[in-house]
Amino acid sequence: MSRAGLALAALFALFVALVLRPELMSPLLRLVAEPGQLLLYDRQPIRVLVGWHLALVAAAGAVACVVGVLLGVLVTRPAGADFMTLARMISNLGQTFPPIAVLAIAVPLLGFGFEPTFLALCAYGLLPVFENTVAGLRGVPATVREAARGMGLAGAQRLWRVELPLAAPVILTGLRLSTVINIGTATIGSTVGAVGLGEVIIAGLQSGNTAFVLQGALLVALMAICADLALRRIERALTRA
Repeated sequence: MSRAGLALAALFALFVALVLRPELMSPLLRLVAEPGQLLLYDRQPIRVLVGWHLALVAAAGAVACVVGVLLGVLVTRPAGADFMTLARMISNLGQTFPPIAVLAIAVPLLGFGFEPTFLALCAYGLLPVFENTVAGLRGVPATVREAARGMGLAGAQRLWRVELPLAAPVILTGLRLSTVINIGTATIGSTVGAVGLGEVIIAGLQSGNTAFVLQGALLVALMAICADLALRRIERALTRA
């Protein structure tokens, strides 16, 4: 196994251990806790919060990936080239407005909890996927396109069998950036009642308990690093292929 693989395995094992056995963090948390304060968040099991956090990020990432790739494919086809400006405006909306602003707009419409946070993460994660899809498809060499056309492949066949496979590493880079961004951004969902690791951080901020803040932040950071390393390995595998 390569060094990158060993690092990923070690970090993932550490993350799982801290989720299943939160008390392993006690020596570290004791360094920042005030006398008499709780060291470990105990209002909900950490594994439940991690599960909901992952589900939220995965669901939003799936939607952002599908919408971003479809928009990217549309505007790189001759028939859809005129929609580039509109597609770019749509994908930029999530980055133009902070997620907290999207939450403020979405809560009156969708209520508290999972739904407004899901909408905010979908909007926030769309831009990297869209831009990388466009870059990846435009980066396919013209000679490859001509060769595929010369083999008798129709437009849809060229897209699915030639262009998307060649653009896949670049598209996956966009998905990786979107995922890592949203793992951190999902913590703000707890301000509107979404279940996730942000609940630990916010509880610590409200009560002045630095140990809670550190516990939540450490788990979020490990989750983001593991996701980043795992998706990087997939990118490299696709590039070699």
